[in-house]
Amino acid sequence: MITLRKCVISTIVIAFHAFGLLFGCAKSQKALPISETRLMLGTFCAITLYNEKDMRLLDEAFELCAQYEALLSMTIRDSDVWRINNASGQQTEVSDLTAFVIREGLRYSELSGGMFDISIGKLSSLWDFTGSSGVPTSSEIAAARAGVGYQRVTITDNLVTLSDPETWIDLGAIAKGFIADAVASFLKDNGVGAAVIDFGGNIVTVGQKPDGGVWRVGIAKPFSDRNETVGITETNEASIVSSGTYERYFIQDGELYHHVLNPFTGKPSGSGVVSATVVSESSMQGDALSTIILLLGSECVNDLLLEMPEIMGVVLVLENDEVLVFGDIEFTLT
Repeated sequence: MITLRKCVISTIVIAFHAFGLLFGCAKSQKALPISETRLMLGTFCAITLYNEKDMRLLDEAFELCAQYEALLSMTIRDSDVWRINNASGQQTEVSDLTAFVIREGLRYSELSGGMFDISIGKLSSLWDFTGSSGVPTSSEIAAARAGVGYQRVTITDNLVTLSDPETWIDLGAIAKGFIADAVASFLKDNGVGAAVIDFGGNIVTVGQKPDGGVWRVGIAKPFSDRNETVGITETNEASIVSSGTYERYFIQDGELYHHVLNPFTGKPSGSGVVSATVVSESSMQGDALSTIILLLGSECVNDLLLEMPEIMGVVLVLENDEVLVFGDIEFTLT
């Protein structure tokens, strides 16, 4: 028997709780915030602007999201990534933007010793966490794993080559964070002094909160169906990224299979961490590091904090429901 869980329901718990907290103080401001939510990047994406009246900025911000998704998506035909994966190993010229994201993906792949691996495309495509295909067979997993290995991806200037035609790039673990960062930069360049970007687990707070206080963002309680939180983090301008095994999964014959795949086994990871939240300066960095922590476990966090001082803090939820807090952040259990 297979029980399915949809990613949209779990990932927007953070959004609902965060906006409830954020909007709660907005009524006392002279101008109410303007906000819009659209379904893109595989989730519900919301952008809220404070003390702004120009709806065109929201439209332009979402247009930017669509443009970048059309370059970085593995599944959109004729995207840069789609063209790389369908070039049969031949050299492919890509945009400056795509080249940058691929380089960053390779950097995090090396940092994690290959546990985070952007060449996981065939493997991530094999597992179906939104349908009813069930667990792939051992032979199917072995065939998909055969093409995995970030060392097979080479990039020179804007030219990308896959040494193995069976290798597929998947930038899904960092593309959403990159786009969130890009939208934040766009808003600041256009004079927005306060905003919240919520891309389904990737939250970026822009500027100073209108009432002069700190931004308060709730962290979702894993596997909860009631929009519960484990706690609230308080911060000034920052990126808050939560990734978890609860986001996409199914249960078959009493065993849970989630979407965070170990590229060395081809199966869901078993690090003991079910939720990792990274508070940092960059949403793309938070994307990558939250996934790395889910794969490597809590033991890697202190080393990451030492190597990357721009990380403000990390909040983990373990399988036994224990909550661990690292770094210098304000966090309150709920």
